[in-house]
Amino acid sequence: MKQQDWGSADGKDVFLYTLQNANGIVCKLTNWGATITELHVPDRDGKMEDVVLGYESLARWLDSDGEGSPNPAYMGCTVGRVCNRINKGQFELDGKNYQLATNNDPNHLHGGNVGWDKQVWSSEPVENADGAGVKFTLTSPDGDENYPGEVKASVTYFLTNAGDLTAEFSATSDQNTPVNMTNHSYFNLKGQGKGTILDHQLKLESDRQTNFDKTGIPTGKMDSVKDTPLDFTTPRAIGERIGKLTGDPGGYDHNFVLREEKVSEPQLAATLYDPESGRELKIYTTEVGIQFYSGNYLDGGLTGKDNKTYHKHYGLCLEPQFHPDSVNQSHFPNSVLSPGETYTHKCIYKFDARP
Repeated sequence: MKQQDWGSADGKDVFLYTLQNANGIVCKLTNWGATITELHVPDRDGKMEDVVLGYESLARWLDSDGEGSPNPAYMGCTVGRVCNRINKGQFELDGKNYQLATNNDPNHLHGGNVGWDKQVWSSEPVENADGAGVKFTLTSPDGDENYPGEVKASVTYFLTNAGDLTAEFSATSDQNTPVNMTNHSYFNLKGQGKGTILDHQLKLESDRQTNFDKTGIPTGKMDSVKDTPLDFTTPRAIGERIGKLTGDPGGYDHNFVLREEKVSEPQLAATLYDPESGRELKIYTTEVGIQFYSGNYLDGGLTGKDNKTYHKHYGLCLEPQFHPDSVNQSHFPNSVLSPGETYTHKCIYKFDARP
């Protein structure tokens, strides 16, 4: 475990943490946005590559496009208070109507204009016999981005000696409020900046998806993926059927249904494999859904680590979560956190290499 000063943001100290296990896997984290900045894992020959998109310095995280936009693609960050979209930024709770920022016109996205991904979290190293990690904590005041209730949130990222990266999210609130936390890392198992993910093979433990309208809001229906380009019940190359998806900019940005309700221990949700390097990523989660996003809005306007330009489909996200807009969809699993309850979500990223 190594901690170094990385600068400041909003008048608060920002740190960079480096975790490394006996197998040589390296994970770097920062308390700005509780963000994964680097993740180096071996291929079938033992060669290490950084498999997540991101930036080399805090200055680049704070101004990612040269125009003052801090991490506009949400690379690597912890998303909250509510990840994904809320219809028109509106919801009703306890007889009161709330209007949130419509920062993904016409909808609310990833917690608003200044979500948890753009805030400086408190941080504390965690080390034990199983490995090392960092616990990040944040207090989101009542009215933050116009959400009700003071929420005390935490996420602990932990690299085990066995090579798993775990993420444990937790939150409590003094009022009823929606909470839906996830990590928004972009993966490219060839190595960041080394081409598209279209030849990666994906298998999802899901045979249904939440049907959505042209703005990305669920219609309320859950449709079978059978005989559609969304069928990843067996491993398929991501680029194999991506051209059959309509819309602008094209590609996958879909929420897949994993189960009817959350479970206490993480279960397998997704298997991602890169035939070129042999690297494999399995994601386990306690959540009810997982968003698969194929980096459709990456357009070459962002330059990341090693001066690599990130073009369309240069990374993909697999984000375990409550279903989008669940605060407005009464038949979806309930994302409202009440006083006295604790929101929890555990995710495991398990890396391996096939021969």
